[in-house]
Amino acid sequence: MPNLPIAQPINYIAGQWCECATVPDTWNLDPNTGRPIHRSITTCPADVERALRHAERSYGFDRWDDAASEERALVIDRAADIIDNRIEDIARTDALTSGVPIAKARMIAQFLPHRIRSTAADLRSIPRCTALRAGGRDVRLYKVPWGPAAILTPWNGPSFIPAAKLVSALAAGCPVILKPSEHAPSSAQIIVDSFVEAGLPDGALQLVHGAGDVGAALTGDPRVKIVSFTGGPTAGRAIARAAAEDFKVLQLELGGNNPALVLDDADIDVAADGILDGMTKLNGQWCEGPGKVLAHKALLGPLLDALLDRISQIEVGHSLDEKTELGPISNAPHFATLQSRIDGLRASGATIHQRAKLPDMQGFFLSPTVATGIDASMATAELFGPLISLHAVESDEDALRTANANPSGLDAYVFSRDTDRAITVGSRLHSGEVRVNGANIADLADGSAQSFWGAAGIGGHAPGECVRVFCGDRVVGVDSPDLPL
Repeated sequence: MPNLPIAQPINYIAGQWCECATVPDTWNLDPNTGRPIHRSITTCPADVERALRHAERSYGFDRWDDAASEERALVIDRAADIIDNRIEDIARTDALTSGVPIAKARMIAQFLPHRIRSTAADLRSIPRCTALRAGGRDVRLYKVPWGPAAILTPWNGPSFIPAAKLVSALAAGCPVILKPSEHAPSSAQIIVDSFVEAGLPDGALQLVHGAGDVGAALTGDPRVKIVSFTGGPTAGRAIARAAAEDFKVLQLELGGNNPALVLDDADIDVAADGILDGMTKLNGQWCEGPGKVLAHKALLGPLLDALLDRISQIEVGHSLDEKTELGPISNAPHFATLQSRIDGLRASGATIHQRAKLPDMQGFFLSPTVATGIDASMATAELFGPLISLHAVESDEDALRTANANPSGLDAYVFSRDTDRAITVGSRLHSGEVRVNGANIADLADGSAQSFWGAAGIGGHAPGECVRVFCGDRVVGVDSPDLPL
């Protein structure tokens, strides 16, 4: 048995930590070296059933008042305090499983307590019972948790996405069964352990590990009333089909090939900096990153030169090295997928530009890549890596027509010196969020709301997630003969 850098992940079911089943002859690998970091794990059907039974038993309305909400908020605040003291452990685990450089992983981990505390604040400020105006009659609008929630999270945000989703569901009052990605299970375990230590009531949160078969067992079970999933479109469609049997509530974030429009008056340096930042953030492994760049034909050459110059200077290295700017791709299957997509672009006639110097290690390293010379209609698949395709367009209308012909539905970008023009163009893109002259992750403003349009999924992101997604409305009141019908 090798000396492994990460402990073997375990389940948390019915209030107890318990061993997972291991997948024979299969390992989770360090993306920097290709060496094992722990055995691949799964959850046996009997344990999945045990978790589902416990979640069903844990759902109820014995107490649904301000005092109960305050008790939940206090637990959530305590969990944030515990996570505050585990930032470095979370960052290191994220870096070793996602390949994201430790400096960036630390920044994300440091934001976790803020995200968790903001949900506690929502819980305290959003009324769960509101008296409606009804001519003196007693009519009340209740916000009621849907029921047991299955939360399935991806490998690219191994701590932040599980934390953000589960805290919203817990605040709403939904019993949670969390299944993190089989490629990055360990960070979610730290998050769950922190909430358990904070004093969650029995049944509020459970953790199971495994691949798609475990996820399918959860999302297809009628005892689960809501599914929140971030991942690929194939799994998303399978979840939606299964959910149709009993009309579960769904929040599905599925991504897409996000367009970036570089208008004819764009500042080349601003555009190149923003696009490179977007295509390398989280090693390009984020569903909102730019993929298909549509640049005015007069700017195509200068933009390509500016991008390649920046790519040649980027520091690619081990994800635990503080100097690293771009780490390895998270896992072997996705590394192979990216290589296949690059080969496919090349076979379609694209010129592939890869200027970064790669480290002398046996990991899953990939230079930031720019593909040029093919028609934009051939670049529709989500890339999900440090990879973009670059295409010439004749005008703003041409760019909009091309972008909306195969819309991502999730994110888009516009670069221009004229803010009003950029926002006007952006408002016509078929995406839930459009960023002008930048490619950051944080919400653009307080009150930002982003829907997942079309193939990007179902639902969206917005403040007050705990109520908006995980609760339904229930009106209870006194009827009246004076109503018109």
